Amino acid sequence: MKKIELEIVALSHSITQTHSYAVVLGEINGLRRLPIVIGGFEAQAIAVALERMNPSRPLTHDLMKNFMMAFNVELHEIVINDLQEGIFYSKLVCSSANDTVEIDSRTSDALALAVRFGCPIYTYDTILDQAGVLMEDDNKKTTTSVTIETGGKDDLRSMSLEELNNLLTDVLEHEDYIKAIAIRDEIKSRGNR
Repeated sequence: MKKIELEIVALSHSITQTHSYAVVLGEINGLRRLPIVIGGFEAQAIAVALERMNPSRPLTHDLMKNFMMAFNVELHEIVINDLQEGIFYSKLVCSSANDTVEIDSRTSDALALAVRFGCPIYTYDTILDQAGVLMEDDNKKTTTSVTIETGGKDDLRSMSLEELNNLLTDVLEHEDYIKAIAIRDEIKSRGNR
């Protein structure tokens, strides 16, 4: 089967499931999108890497990357290779000096590692046919976006800059990087007004 390369085009709260997030993968040079529901911790791990934030302590996926690098294991690609009863299955394609192996992985963990390693993400037509969504061609390049709610964007907009900075300090101390991204974006947007 021919592999189809995907990229992360969005990360947001899941509309269908509370306390869950959706990562949306887009077909490179194509119009199909693959939404995948993931947990909050995995969403945070992906968001931290996408936004190039540096947590004060390594997150689990950072630790995994550091471990792999220490033992000269390269992550070449991830492949979303199966879909059963609404659950996506993935594998990590890794190599060392002596061997290349495929390691079973939860898709959310595989995506968090792919972002850290900068490796490609693939799937197959059959999976896109089963779970993909066809987008209309608007002749615009889709850029990666991270949309995170902290109780509503309007709540952040009503806060003073000092309140936002205090809230940002507080959420960073609690290592809530997803909320930190939304707060940081609101602070940045005020610099452009």
